[in-house]
Amino acid sequence: MNALVPLPVVLPLCVTGLKLAIGPRLHQFQRFISIAVLGAVLVLSVVLMVSADRHGPLSVHLGDFAPPVGITLVADRLAGLMLTVSSAVTLLVLVYSLGQGMADRDDQAPVGVFHPAYLILVAGVSCTFLAGDLVNLYVGFEIMLVASFVLLTIGGTATRIRAGSTYVIISLFSSVLFLVAIAMTYAVAGTVNLAQLAERLQEVPPGVRTLLEAMLLTVFAIKAAVFPLAAWLPDSYPTAPAPVTAVFAGLLTKVGVYSMLRTQTLLFPGHRLGDLLMLAALASMVVGILGAVAQTDLKRVLSFTLISHIGYMVFGIALAGGGGISGAIVYVAHHITVQTTLFLVAGLIERRDGTTELTRLGGLARTAPLLAVLFFVPAMNLAGIPPLSGFIGKLGLMRAGVADGGGWAWALVAGSAATSLLTLYVMAKVWNLAFWRDAPPGAEEEGVVLESAEDDDTDDDTGDDEEGRAPGSAETPGSAETPGSGEASGSGEASGSGGPAEAGSGLPVPAGAVVSAGFLGQSITTTKHLPWPMLVATGAAVALGLSYTVLGGPLTTFTQAAATELLARTPYIEAVLGR
Repeated sequence: MNALVPLPVVLPLCVTGLKLAIGPRLHQFQRFISIAVLGAVLVLSVVLMVSADRHGPLSVHLGDFAPPVGITLVADRLAGLMLTVSSAVTLLVLVYSLGQGMADRDDQAPVGVFHPAYLILVAGVSCTFLAGDLVNLYVGFEIMLVASFVLLTIGGTATRIRAGSTYVIISLFSSVLFLVAIAMTYAVAGTVNLAQLAERLQEVPPGVRTLLEAMLLTVFAIKAAVFPLAAWLPDSYPTAPAPVTAVFAGLLTKVGVYSMLRTQTLLFPGHRLGDLLMLAALASMVVGILGAVAQTDLKRVLSFTLISHIGYMVFGIALAGGGGISGAIVYVAHHITVQTTLFLVAGLIERRDGTTELTRLGGLARTAPLLAVLFFVPAMNLAGIPPLSGFIGKLGLMRAGVADGGGWAWALVAGSAATSLLTLYVMAKVWNLAFWRDAPPGAEEEGVVLESAEDDDTDDDTGDDEEGRAPGSAETPGSAETPGSGEASGSGEASGSGGPAEAGSGLPVPAGAVVSAGFLGQSITTTKHLPWPMLVATGAAVALGLSYTVLGGPLTTFTQAAATELLARTPYIEAVLGR
């Protein structure tokens, strides 16, 4: 069984090499192998999770080199659960992206660029969850960074390049800090293997140990978007294509949270920075949700709620007890799924109405009832409405805070309750504006140009006056047209134009017309009839979130066992060192 541990990392990388060798040919086959490999990773993740639960942590030393020389991969209960949830979510997002790519008639770009980068991202996430030493944890982060920069800037538009550049600069800074922390740890302890560090760091002077803890926490807090190190997130994520935004928001920040969980329990038990973590958790909750209240764009609303709800997970880590750790694990699994789902729904809204600006939306509950249901369920789950999984996670964290009884713990209990109520307010605001009220004038017109690789930032250079355009339209000089066609693919007539409806004409375009930028700055199709793969993937993500409620008892039991194992540390150390 130990031989299966490296496969979640190795399989996506091998298939990536195969896809790059094939190139832009055999589109259907490439889509099939992408789905097949992520399906295989999901099955492997479930097997590893069940095996770790029944038999204890699994470990493998690549090349049969013992620590501290060899590369060690470890799958315990926590790693198995994170692998399973992340594999399920990445598979659903891939199906969603296939639907978007097919609807955009973007045959080459997703297969040639998106899919290899996406599979590399999956390999990096798996490497991070399974890493048994700090160096390979760093390697996992760097694999994700390389792939995420490609995905974040895919399309080459100036907006995406700016956002991606900010993301990369912040990530590179955290990477340098991580390298410094690794070097200092090795200088102090003579190893970077986590199991060996768990023993040797206890002999290090307290001041040095606290410095190492602070440096690692800073690195992981940047990755997790913990306030005040989260300023980069609201401007970076919303600019990417919908599938990219969804997997980034749902998964990548949780890799940072996972790293905090792993190092705080294994390397720094009884950590001395608990009060600082509680302060950061409270600030993340409050500042994040107040930022969400102030937003009028759905993607930015969700980006700020992401920052806010990271605070719940940090709350559990800061408590450092079994109840807090268990609640944090439940909430990580819940939030990965629910946050991804909400961003997928935002992508569906954008495809249908050409915008996620709430002031320009309305009437979706009447005109798109299925879309309304797909939003309402995860929105209530995020707000923590009983008996959904969001309520289960928050209740576990608040009970752990009450049991702790400290002043900071009580402040966080109050902050958690207030944040939950404000999250409900924000979700109700989105529901009222986008779904419940009547559509504002012009909201039903189609042909909104979301962005185009050719026209991004031209306003700053040309000074063109944008006033007076038709509602829901925008000029796109030189905007890309349908591949192989010189006119839009809908009815072919713009409202009142008397001729072909071309992207960038500044006129409203009928449903089905190709008017805005897809994966590589090519045109995408806005339509009232949403592609079925996108709907199926989003519906499956909603069902996955609901399954945590149905399986709430077994899930809570599993996370309690995982928390006990993390705090005991001995099972992990013995599995790695062979004692």
